[in-house]
Order: sequence, then C-alpha cells, then structure tokens
Amino acid sequence: MKKIFSRENIPFFLQNQQLRLLALVIVGLSLITLVTGYLMNWIFGTVVLVLIIMAGFMSYNTLIELSSSANEYISDLSYRIKRGEQEALIQMPIGVLIFNEDQSIEWVNPYLQRYFGNQDVIGYRLEDIDEELAAAVSANLETPATIRWQDYQFDLRVQQSTNTLYLMDVTKYAELSDQFEAEKLVIGQIFLDNYDEITQSMADTDISNLNNYVTNELSKWTQMFGMYLKRLDDDHFFLLGYASSLQRVEANKFRILDRIRESTSKQNFPLTLSIGIAYGERNMNTLADLAQSNMDLALGRGGDQVVVKAEDEPARFYGGKTNPMEKRTRVRARMISQTLQELMNQSDQVFVQGHHQPDMDAVGACLGIRRIAEMNGKQCWIVLDEQNLHSDIQRLLDQLKADEKIEAAIISPAEALEKATDQSLLVMADHSKPSISMSQELYERLENHVMIIDHHRRGEEFPENPVLVYIEPYASSTCELITEMFEYQSHDAEPINKIEATAMLTGIVIDTKSFSLRSGSRTFDAASYLRSAGADSLLVQQFMKENVDSYLQRNHLIESVEFVNQDMALCVGENDQVYDPVTAAQAADSLLSMSGVDASFVVTRREDGRIGISARSLGEINVQVYMEELGGGGHLSNAATQIEGQSVEAVKQTLIDLLTAPDDDKKPESN
Repeated sequence: MKKIFSRENIPFFLQNQQLRLLALVIVGLSLITLVTGYLMNWIFGTVVLVLIIMAGFMSYNTLIELSSSANEYISDLSYRIKRGEQEALIQMPIGVLIFNEDQSIEWVNPYLQRYFGNQDVIGYRLEDIDEELAAAVSANLETPATIRWQDYQFDLRVQQSTNTLYLMDVTKYAELSDQFEAEKLVIGQIFLDNYDEITQSMADTDISNLNNYVTNELSKWTQMFGMYLKRLDDDHFFLLGYASSLQRVEANKFRILDRIRESTSKQNFPLTLSIGIAYGERNMNTLADLAQSNMDLALGRGGDQVVVKAEDEPARFYGGKTNPMEKRTRVRARMISQTLQELMNQSDQVFVQGHHQPDMDAVGACLGIRRIAEMNGKQCWIVLDEQNLHSDIQRLLDQLKADEKIEAAIISPAEALEKATDQSLLVMADHSKPSISMSQELYERLENHVMIIDHHRRGEEFPENPVLVYIEPYASSTCELITEMFEYQSHDAEPINKIEATAMLTGIVIDTKSFSLRSGSRTFDAASYLRSAGADSLLVQQFMKENVDSYLQRNHLIESVEFVNQDMALCVGENDQVYDPVTAAQAADSLLSMSGVDASFVVTRREDGRIGISARSLGEINVQVYMEELGGGGHLSNAATQIEGQSVEAVKQTLIDLLTAPDDDKKPESN
C-alpha cells in the first residue's frame, strides 16, 4: 500500500499543495450541490450526480494527460541538460584534466588533448608528459593564476577536492593587455649637465657645431627606439615615447650617454647628459612632474646618469660612471648662503643634526651651521646622541667643554623634540636620508621646515618638501660647503673660533684622506680659510688619533683580506664580533694603499645587529653602484650600506656574487 501511494505514483497535480487545495474546494462544492439537489427533488439530484461524475471523469483524464505531458517534458529537458553538460565537457573551449591521488592522468578532454598532440597521456604522470606545465600547476595549487605554456597564455585553476585541472586559453586577451601596457606613454627630460661651463669659452661656430652634433645624435637615438624628441632650449630636451620603447632603451642601458661623452671628450669638451623618465601614470600632469623629479634626482646624484621611476616604485639607475665634474660656483654658494640667512630670520630657532654615529664631517658641519646661526642672531641647537660615539668625536666633545656656549647648545634628541615649534628650522647636515638622521622623530616633527646640506649623491629616499637643498656630490665634504658660506656672512658678527675651525678642517682632512682623494681647488681654498681662522693642525692630528683597541681591530680585519676579481680586496669580520663602523671604514681605506687594490670592501657586524659594508675605491671602480644595489649609497669612490636579518657569511656571499656578476656599468670612465 505504501508503495502504491508513494510520491512517485501520485499525479503531479496532486503533489502541489495549491492544486490539492483547489481539488478539495471543487469536491466540497460538488457535494453541497448534490445534497441540495436531492433535497429539492430526487430526479434533479440524480441528474446533478450524473453531471458531477461526468465532469470529474473528464477533468481527471485531462489532468492525467497534462501530467503525462509535463513528465515527458521534464524528462526530455533533464536528458538534454545532462547531454549538454557531457558535450560541453568534451567540446567546450576549456581544457579539463582529471588526475588521481598519484598525480597520474585519468582523463583529458579533446580540447586540451590537442595541445599535447598525438602524445598518449592517460595513465602517465603530468611531470613525465610536460615538466613545464607540471611546474606551473605545482606552483599554483592554491590560487588561480595566469601561466605561459607552449607560446600560449592560460588561466589556470586547480580544483583539489576533485583533482581536476582547468586551463582556459586567454592568449588573445593577454595580447590585448600586453599591447595596452606597451602603448602606455612615458615622459622624459634630457638635460646637458655642463653645457654652460663648456660653451662659455667656445667660439660661436664651435657652439653651433656642438648643438648640431648633440641634436643629431639624440634624434637618431630616439628614432631608433621610436620616441619623440623636442629641444626646449640650449641644454634641455623633452622626450615622449611608449612603454615598449622604454623597455628597449633600458635593455640597451642608455648607451647614448657613453657615445656623446666619449665623442665630445675626444674634442676636449666632455659633455654629459642627465635623463629623468617617468611612466605608469595616466594623468599627464602627474607624469610630467614625476619626470622632472626624476631628472632632479639624477642631477642631485652628480649627473651623467638616467633615473627611470614610476610612482610608488623603486627607481632604476643607469650610467653614473664618471666622477662628478665640479660645477659649483661662488655665485651659487653666495645664493645658498643668503637663502639660508632668510630662512633663519624667518624661524624662531634652528636645529642642526648629522647622521647616526656621526663622523667629524657631520659634527664639524653642525658646528659651522651653529656659528652661522649665531652670526644672524638665532639660537641654534646641535642635536647629538652622546652614546656610543667614536673616539675622535668624544675627544672633540671634551675640547668643546671649554666653550660654554657650544656645550650648552648640544642637546639630546629628546630635548630637541621638547624645544621644537612649528616655526623652527631643521638643517640636515652630511646626509639627506631621514631614516639615518640623528633623530628621525625630529625630522618628522619639522618635515615642512627642512634644509639639506650634503656632499653625497642623492638617493631615492629623500625629504618630500625641503625648503632648501644644497647637495654638491663633487665637493670633498659638507664642511667644505659650509666653510664657503662664512665669506658671505656679516663681518660685524663674531667670526668662527679656533675649535670650530679645527673641527671643520678635521672633517675635510678625513673625508679627503689628507687631500689625496676628491680634492679640488675649492677644497684647498676652504682649508686655507679655516687655517686663517685659527684651525690647529696639531689638534687635527690629535682628533685623528686611534685608540689601541681600534688599531688592533683594524689590523685584525686586514689580516683576513682576500681578493675578488684580482683588483678588489675583501675583508670579513667574525659573525659574533662587533666592530665599530669607523674602524671598518679605516680598514677599507688602508686596503687601498696596497699594490694592485683598486677597490676594497669590509663586511662587519655592527652594534645594532645589522651587517655593515664599507666600500672604497681609487675612482676606477664605482663602489656606489654596488652599495646602492644592496640598499645603501654614497660616492663613486666612497660608499656603504647596512643589511638587517642576515649573517656576516650570507652578506659576504651576496657581495661576492654581486662583484663577480658581469656588468660593464660598474666601471666608470675618467673624464
């Protein structure tokens, strides 16, 4: 009985609740009509009964026919859906591959089979059939990805619950996407670094020939790579191109810089280029501003190089192979000095700070800025953390105690934060990276009132809104730059005193290795001025003396010397031994005095746990480029970096791999 009245044997119209309710209503009305008919007249009632039976029989047959038709329709639709699913699985333009727990292929649809050709794949492991596809699948088991396989691009998805692999050919759409990316605009600016200096003593005919040569060379270069060039003035060009052109130019490593420099050098007027290129932005105004910023970065690093950068992406540098040419003039020094006076007069007080673990150049520069502020009637605070100072700085501080004004002006970073106001001026001396400032918190407090005075090449990290920037990479030291400013201060004010002049002269002597490196005529002029101001050469030697521990540590490092590429010396300290950064730098300097050493690298663990690398060269090898690739920077012949979270041995191996990698851009050419 249960089987007879099971749901499958009940007509579909009785399986619907609304239809069942309608049927009950009709039956109820029929019974009422029938009873009423018999009460009125039995003959009338009999007629009604016959009519009800006939109508019920006809309705039931009609509903049965409808039910049968509906069941046939549903069965046919279900069959067609299942058949469609099966045919779609076999014929749809999506590759489907099913594998078992052993990674053996159990089934592959015809669409995917054609990519394997006539090769039999059933029963074989995917890695045995195609290692490239197997590697792509293994690398993207968790998340969907786009892969390249057999010169096609596929959207790859792996359904691990059913061991099913899906591959959709998206080559057409990928090509459209690649074309869109390749046709994005890039904007560049080209600047002739030393055009004014070279042409000021040239005849008009020679200047015209030089202009024609440069324009022709740049035009041929841009036409070769499908870019547009427009000369804006004598030393400035505008560049427009596509991202695809930029890729080709980067692959060529901007050889145009070498070609123009080498050709003009043979004619005794070496001309260098600086190029800033921006990409990745759809807003043309933003792109143009970024191109200008990139060119400023190239010029701030000394010129003769290219900076390629997109918004919020690290910059890529090309060139920078020559020592920066001295383009600083007395006029520029006077303008900077006057602007600094105006900034100080607009401020209620001045703060000056060097970098972490300051050297004599940084501290001497701070003393010089303090004296300039005093000449202009402004209170200047020297921000200095007196913990873990090197012996030469400690000896200087001991000498400064004899001057009550200077001693009172030296404050800690915490005191500086308490004293700072919205009208205060911060001078960053001997560095331009906020992350290595003596007090990064003070920089953040006064980030809209910051001046930078530095002689290192500008790096990618740089204050966003400095009020004044004086970066001269070709200067010997920051003390040299500040010394030149004294000539343009009021002569009625108290001049620089003996201890300040001695400290600044010591900074110049140390940074130039006793005037043997990076020393120009302006360097000797600055040293002469400081000597005339009372700088004591004997006290300079006293500041430069090493203590016994430092001397022994330096010699211990030099004992571990090994050679890389025959002309590069490498010293590595023990992983569990802490070395003073100044000791490591002195060891690197000492190695340059050895025969056959053109560059030196010293790797040591610092007190803060980071691994430091001090790099030096005689100018034939660009150590700055190496250090920048490891996150540092500096000069072409004097650079450094610090690396976190690695051992000394790991950093050593990374450095050796970098030094031995073939790259012609690391070796500069002389002017």
